[in-house]
Amino acid sequence: MLRRRSLTSASDLALPGPALRAYRGRATGESRLVRRLLIAGALGFLGLFIFVPLVAVFAQALGKGLSSYLRGITDPDTLAAIRLTLITAGVAVPLNLLFGVAAAWAIAKFDFRGKNVLITLIDLPFAVSPVISGMIFVLLFGAQGWFGSWLRDHDIRIVFALPGIILATTFVTFPFVARELIPLMQEQGTEQEEAALVLGASGWQTFLRVTLPNIKWGLLYGVMLSYARAMGEFGDVLVVSGHIRGVTTTLPLQIEILYNEYNFTAAFAAATLLTFLALVTLVVKRAVEAARV
Repeated sequence: MLRRRSLTSASDLALPGPALRAYRGRATGESRLVRRLLIAGALGFLGLFIFVPLVAVFAQALGKGLSSYLRGITDPDTLAAIRLTLITAGVAVPLNLLFGVAAAWAIAKFDFRGKNVLITLIDLPFAVSPVISGMIFVLLFGAQGWFGSWLRDHDIRIVFALPGIILATTFVTFPFVARELIPLMQEQGTEQEEAALVLGASGWQTFLRVTLPNIKWGLLYGVMLSYARAMGEFGDVLVVSGHIRGVTTTLPLQIEILYNEYNFTAAFAAATLLTFLALVTLVVKRAVEAARV
């Protein structure tokens, strides 16, 4: 017996243009007025909370002319903050890359006792306030902390120094790479790796030639998010840095100092650097998404 094939999409209908548009309009269940109102509301929200602040940042930074703007971003303390921020991100992001790949590989490819605990620990920075995480590092490595006396006896400084800033930044950024890779690797399964091992490939050959090419876009996206967060992190770095100007102040902390001193031009000039980073991150994100299609 022949059965009528159900119409699953508008493409199944051999309808002329106006009739097809009418069918699609009925399929959405919303009138043209409602759709336009929704689009206008979304654009208005984006304009109010994204476009207007961006314009305000650049308007304040350039309000007194280009020379004042250049003096703001070439101030010695600001340059020191930029350098410290780049160093911190340059150390924290590779550490997160190694941890994220290892954790995702273990969780997605193997079954072991404590897997759920590991997943929960990976999500911990999302649930804990950055200020609280900074206080934890002070409790552990501060002068009065658990390891403070031992560190002092061996002349090792962690809190109020570069190691503490790197530790705090690594903590708040390490979920990004792992969280991008875990669902991707779980969806891919283990068949390709098992086939490579059966054909005689070693573990490293399997990872480099099979696993890594399959996760490269997710890995790049996770690294990009981790780097952006590392560059703009404020809360926990504020706690562990000691706020020593020109020494332990990252770029977000330097912006706060300049703003509190009512040096608005220099503060917003430094803020434009982070704004450029955000815009570059969005462009790279869009390019990665387009390349994956």
